[in-house]
Formats: sequence, C-alpha cells, structure tokens
Amino acid sequence: MPKIVILPGDGIGPEVTAAAVEVLREVAPDVTFEEHAIGGGAYDQYGDPLPPITRDALADADAVLLGTVGGAHNSPWNLLPRPLRPESGLLALRKLLGCYANLRPVRVQPGLEHLSPLKPELARGVDILIVRELLGGVYFDQDRKIEGDTAYNTMRYTTAEVERVAKVAFWAAEQRRGRVTSVDKANVLEVSELWRRDVTALRDRDYRNIHLNHEYVDSVAMLIVSDPSRYDVIVTENLFGDILSDLAAVIPGSLGLMPSASLGDGAGLFEPIHGSAPDIAGKGIANPAAAIMSAGMLLRHGLKRSDAANQIDRAVALALREHPTPDLGGKADTKTFTRAVLNAMGSPSVG
Repeated sequence: MPKIVILPGDGIGPEVTAAAVEVLREVAPDVTFEEHAIGGGAYDQYGDPLPPITRDALADADAVLLGTVGGAHNSPWNLLPRPLRPESGLLALRKLLGCYANLRPVRVQPGLEHLSPLKPELARGVDILIVRELLGGVYFDQDRKIEGDTAYNTMRYTTAEVERVAKVAFWAAEQRRGRVTSVDKANVLEVSELWRRDVTALRDRDYRNIHLNHEYVDSVAMLIVSDPSRYDVIVTENLFGDILSDLAAVIPGSLGLMPSASLGDGAGLFEPIHGSAPDIAGKGIANPAAAIMSAGMLLRHGLKRSDAANQIDRAVALALREHPTPDLGGKADTKTFTRAVLNAMGSPSVG
C-alpha cells in the first residue's frame, strides 16, 4: 500500500494541502497518509525546520506532498540563523530526498487566456515544461563566505550532475513535442560552457530524435514572455531555473495555477510553487488549484498512475472555468473550489 508523507507547512499550506489530500483520497483510496511538520511551524515545535521525526517518516515514503514553507518578511523566523530558517528546512528536504530535477509546467488553461497579463493571442496554447537542476550550483556549493565587506558564492557543476538532469528533460520532451531548449550563459561563464558541452554530447549520444537548441538566459527571460509558444521543454541550472520559472509563472495569470514535481533517485517531492501567503492564511480563500495539480503530478510521476492524474487535471480545468477563486477574478473559496473539483470527478463531498 503506497505511503504518502504530507508536510502541510506554514501559512496557507495546511489549507491547500488538505484540499489536495481530499482529492487524492477520492482517486487513490488505497493510499495511506502520514502527516508531519516542516518549516517555521516545525521550528516552533521542535527547534528544527526539518526535525528528526519528519526525516524518519520520509525514509519509507513513496511520495511527499508539501504545502508551503516560511512566513511574512517581518516574521521572527527570518531573524534566526540561516540553518534554522524555514527555507533551510526545504533545502534540506530536497537534499535528503535526492531530488535533483524540478519540473514546473507552465500551461494556460483553455478558456482562461484572459487571466494572463499577456495578450490572448500570445497566451493561447502556451504549454512549457521547465526542468530546473535542484541540488547544485550556488545554492548548495559549500565554497561561500562573508568576510568583512567581501562576500562570495561558488557555482560548480560536474558532468554527472548535468547529464542526470538533462536526461529528465530529454525524456520529458519525448512525451511531448520533442524540443529541448538548454539555457546557460556560455558566453561569460565557464560552468555554462561545460553545461552546454555535456548537454550536447548527451543528446548526440542517446537522444538524436530530440531537437536541441541552446539559448542565453537573458535572451530567454525576454522571449519567454514575448514569444512563449516557441518553447516546449526548457532545461537549466539551479539559479537560472529559479528565476525563469518564477518569471514564467506570471503567464497563466496566478501563482495559484503552478504545480511542481521534484524528482530524483527516491521518493519524489510535489508542491505548489506559490508562497505561504500569511496575509490570507486561515481565511479559507486560498486557491488550492496548484496544490491539487501537484497531487496529480504525484500520481503521474510518483505512483505511475497517469489515468488518475489525467482525471484530476480535467476536473481542475473544469472547476477553474466554472468556479474561479478570488485571485482569478472569481468568488469561490477554498472549500467551494475543492468541492467543484470533486463534483467534476463524480463526488459531491468535501471533508
């Protein structure tokens, strides 16, 4: 019986995660759930943003569903030493699970083009998958320091790290439209020269059916909002991927429409990309669509249940059209939207 570890986290995390679990129970009744703490709430309870009890539960998990981590900018959590801050719990979680490839789909739902800040003719039909390397680069390199009025971080990659995330991108492209854009800054950075060399060599060796294009990150930052339909799968390193995926998140019209999956050698991590939104936490108005779609990605990539994942995707698309939440210009609260998703799947109840 598959085991999913639920990490509701902070802010609106518990609300949107509860909605996603309700949907998962409907389409996967054989799955067991085990809930644990992470982030600021975990620090308050255990003095650790990723406490031992949570780490132990992850050891035999088949998948992990995460809510949100962190608080407001003026939260006391932000005054803690960096290793004790909520976000450090998230980084530690990714490293513990070995999740080196982050998949972020950027899709404009049919009939919802008007929500995008882009012109409808640009937004219509946008379907991009950003594959971000998640365990390397400046975020994880230990060669970092502040010394007086000087500070430095180091970006470092090995061929093995580049190849393993590129394989995920090429595999994804095989399931989609067969095009990969590798993003770097090879005209300036030696690490990007290695990245470009290794991605090209891998394609030429193992994925000759995939069309590979290389583009500089500054150019992609412009083109992803001015000509988004040019992209199918984008693969890039950690820092560039962080920035580009947040930029691309504006295209569908709301962060509440952006799920994600982080994959590696063990249990996958599935989470909405939006923040903890402490200003609306507890009000029952948070958009749970991204969390519910993340549950769909969990079924597809974590449990290999594509039919159930497709069922969730169709139900969410219908609910978005008929019962939009306040961030999408509608009035549906969290429970109303969740009920609409369940109704679309044939269930009238919300727990």
